Amino acid sequence: MGGAIIDTDLYSIIVDGLVRRPFTLPLANLKKFPSTTITAFHECYGSPLKPPTENLWRIGNPHSEAQYVWSDGLDSGDFAGISADRYQKDLPIAKALSPEVLLAYEMNGEPLTRSRGGPVRLIVPGWFGTNMTKWLCRLSLQADRAPGPFTTTFYNEKDPNDSRRMRPVWMVEPNSMIVSPPSGAQLESPLVEVRGWAWSNDGIQSVQICVDDNQTWLDADVESRHEFNWQKFSTVVTLSLGSHRLTARATCTSGLEQPLSGRRNHVHTIDYSVLP
Repeated sequence: MGGAIIDTDLYSIIVDGLVRRPFTLPLANLKKFPSTTITAFHECYGSPLKPPTENLWRIGNPHSEAQYVWSDGLDSGDFAGISADRYQKDLPIAKALSPEVLLAYEMNGEPLTRSRGGPVRLIVPGWFGTNMTKWLCRLSLQADRAPGPFTTTFYNEKDPNDSRRMRPVWMVEPNSMIVSPPSGAQLESPLVEVRGWAWSNDGIQSVQICVDDNQTWLDADVESRHEFNWQKFSTVVTLSLGSHRLTARATCTSGLEQPLSGRRNHVHTIDYSVLP
């Protein structure tokens, strides 16, 4: 799938499907809507002045049977051996109408670039980037999920609670990463400050640090979350000379913990040593 090349003078977004009044909105008219900003982490799966989308969809007066919002992007081509003339994803309408879900045409005060999905991209804070359709051209309210390959073939995972069931890759579950000390570091002091970042859809409640797999978890300090940004954590540990391993584990506000192994968001570990 290649990035779309778009003439912004001709660009518009179509809103259709289970609405009483389908319409087409040029970019200039989109920018006349009330705008807001939001700070949010962005995580790809396999890894901003913006008008609220709920206002945009309500113009069309959705029918009560509408359960999903399909979003189409203008990119096309082959992906993993499958050809597609559009990139298409969907959101449950309850999520789509949340105030943090936006149509982005600027980032950090500048027009959204082509490489980031401009002129307009769907932004769904707290969900994986695959749901944030780039080069957005159509929003369609529908009763069922979108039937394309990016909802049926790709971007699904085994439900950790039922391995026989697949679920869509939607919200980001708790994750964390140690950024200091770096992996492989050789430190001269046994007093080590551990720092890193943690993030999830509903925010991080706590982060714990484990030294050398001894099953003793130490609580780190975690900064409060602002909007949907990632959260800094830190603590200080005292270690003996020699080689060590540090592990970070985050828990989100709903009580979900990072798994210890076997999942894409399993705990992050680093190896380093304290020199004599």
